[in-house]
Amino acid sequence: MRSSNPVFSRRFRDNGYAGFNAPPQAGTAAPGNPYANPYAGDPYAEPANPYAQGGLQTGYPQAPAQTRMTMDDVVSRTAITLGLVVVAAGAAWALKLPVGLGFGAAVVAMVLGLIQSFKERPSPALILAYAVFEGLFLGVISKAYNTIAQGAPMQAVLGTICVFVGVLVAYRTRLIRVDRRFYRFVTAAAIGFVLLMVANMLFAAFGGGHGLGFRTGGLGIVFGIIGVLLGAAFLAMDFKSIEDGVRYGAPREASWMAAFGLTMSLVWIYLELLRLVQLLTNND
Repeated sequence: MRSSNPVFSRRFRDNGYAGFNAPPQAGTAAPGNPYANPYAGDPYAEPANPYAQGGLQTGYPQAPAQTRMTMDDVVSRTAITLGLVVVAAGAAWALKLPVGLGFGAAVVAMVLGLIQSFKERPSPALILAYAVFEGLFLGVISKAYNTIAQGAPMQAVLGTICVFVGVLVAYRTRLIRVDRRFYRFVTAAAIGFVLLMVANMLFAAFGGGHGLGFRTGGLGIVFGIIGVLLGAAFLAMDFKSIEDGVRYGAPREASWMAAFGLTMSLVWIYLELLRLVQLLTNND
């Protein structure tokens, strides 16, 4: 379903999307730089521009000024991608698609997400197709949860918006500092979280019941909160990648990858909140 987000996304390769946040190089002193290379002679070495001509091979070449990514590009692409998710989810809800079809759409979305994550360049068609299938799954699963806990989808939507705004404010005010240590910690935590969820699912599938209990009762609430916190960390990493892309002159096509990353993070948060609201409602 959404396990592709923290483990397989290119955000965890080269510290970002296709060269965003590239490893630092020794150079001009920049006190307070969170990306200082601990193995360089200068502990405050300035990171190399991953988009400069002739620079690091892991990133995009720096684009001409008229074709560089802007914040408006990111906002417009993200609006299109999320809009497709919402429209597809609404259609799936209204048409009362069966649960089996919804989970089939989730598998397709996961495959499309994995393909895009490993591509060197963003593919708008692939990203938009991912958004449609992800939306179909969300519509089906949201309607199913609504029958168990009335109003849970709307509460999860409002919670997702609150998390997004909260992380954005915390990032802009530098309460959250996205450095290499942050990336390493979130990566390790995400891998551990996903492995536990997979183990829980396998035990539930072959052993019956609720598996290891990571998604039910008090333990399920704890893991739900952890999942939301991980989603918030993904958002902070997305914001850092976008900031670096705009600052260093990434080409305009990189805005599609930014939209893709934000959509994945927001869907992750929504699903975790949906489960969390359902558990809290049933425990009342």
